[in-house]
Amino acid sequence: MTGQHDGSVRIAELVATLSYAADLGLGQPMDHCLRQTVIALRLADLAEADEGEREATYYLGLLMNTYCHADATEQARWFADEISFKSDSYEMLSMNTVQTAAFLLRRLSSHGTALDRVRRLAAFPLTGQRTIESWLDTHSALGSEFADRISLGEATVTAIRQAYEQWDGKGIPSHLRGPAICLPSRLVQFAGPIEVMARRHGAQAAASIARKHSGSYFDPALADLFIQHAAEVLDGISTAASWETVLAAEPRLARSVSGAELDDVLEAMADLVDLKSPYHAGHSRGVANLAAEAARITGLPEAERQTLRRAGLLHDLGRLGVSNAIWEKAGPLSDVERERIEQHPYLTDKMLLRIPALARSREIAVRHHERLDGSGYPRGLTAVSLTPADRLLAAADVYHAMTEPRPQRPALAGEVAVARLRAEVRSGRLDGDAASAVLQAAGHRTANRPEHPAGLTAREVEVLALLARGQANKQIARQLGVTPKTVSNHIEHVYTKLGVGSRAAATLFATQHGLVGSFEPAPQQPAPRT
Repeated sequence: MTGQHDGSVRIAELVATLSYAADLGLGQPMDHCLRQTVIALRLADLAEADEGEREATYYLGLLMNTYCHADATEQARWFADEISFKSDSYEMLSMNTVQTAAFLLRRLSSHGTALDRVRRLAAFPLTGQRTIESWLDTHSALGSEFADRISLGEATVTAIRQAYEQWDGKGIPSHLRGPAICLPSRLVQFAGPIEVMARRHGAQAAASIARKHSGSYFDPALADLFIQHAAEVLDGISTAASWETVLAAEPRLARSVSGAELDDVLEAMADLVDLKSPYHAGHSRGVANLAAEAARITGLPEAERQTLRRAGLLHDLGRLGVSNAIWEKAGPLSDVERERIEQHPYLTDKMLLRIPALARSREIAVRHHERLDGSGYPRGLTAVSLTPADRLLAAADVYHAMTEPRPQRPALAGEVAVARLRAEVRSGRLDGDAASAVLQAAGHRTANRPEHPAGLTAREVEVLALLARGQANKQIARQLGVTPKTVSNHIEHVYTKLGVGSRAAATLFATQHGLVGSFEPAPQQPAPRT
């Protein structure tokens, strides 16, 4: 298989892995996007799509909802468990107006204090639709930027940008109508809910949904094609949507990445994961860089440092499968909630299992919560099973997390984080040499920079960092000692300079440019003699 011996990874492998991220964020089985891709491609053949349209359909099918978690914090504030909400929302396609309203009312009133519930119920009719539309706009914008970044082609970039448009012109972001929407977008926008309905309720129910929304959500010609050929389109879908079969169906000559180009894609994947919560903005890049620098200090060979850094970039992919209602809970976790959190390394393992060239990085990534005394998870491994790279990533993750805010506490000051990391070593949970290397590396954080990207001022960088952490304008104003109006002006200037229109997009910029969360090693430090 490509990548097993030469260290390269097919773009299709990485895109298919991201389809698992979308599945987790949507609360679907980890083959939903593979299945919707097959359905869309079969319909593309029936619709006599050309080669370029089939290619864009393939990549859109895998990537359409990749950024659906970018507003997970806001989604959880409205609907509690945002993953289960998105999973249940597919059923709205079969509801009438009264049933839809009842569904939303149940969700809006399902959590928080009585006052919180009243405020949400009062606000949603006024701002709810605009809020949801802004989420979809953000998801399609970030997805299309990612497709452009990894060179998937103009047709795919356009298809992702139009992924939430509707036949009747009521979609997002441009309210395109009818055939003005490119065929790949029409195909995948149709195939997604059809896959869910067919899997949950059978082909007849899927055909009923196609018929009900023909001419509104869906292209009527595609709806008719499906109704006429439903048995053919859905035949053997589980086999056809296997990982190997979908990768083999890549429409053009397989393209692979390796070296720095692969690292660039993995960094983009890390940034995608960290958008899930403002508490983790820049976390994956920061852990990856910190672990790699600590590895250099300890004298690990360059190839092992590269493998470890990639593990750091990938270590939290499985975080996408756990609701922000749990990640951002300020109070104690229940046993069930803790069990859900402890599943995330397992989900990371499952997402990366079929990429041979990343096998070693995957193994290290999955072990970042294991501890020397066997008290970690997911497998309860002990010291004898943990390699130097495993130990370095674990120490880097613990230290970096301590220096970031969490729902139950603010970011710990440097000396407090040092003391707590050393306490973990004394307790026998973390390796002493690994922790020492991490602390030595962490002494080279670059907190102050003489120049900032995009022409941002020092104050604008401060505001952007706090915004990326999910703070509201009033909170930022209190922390900086200015008025909320001043903060609003700063945010407007930041958005203008960055060319973005949402907190998620601004956070992504801050992460990519090391303005929040990202440890950057000091290149001038020499490696110790051995």
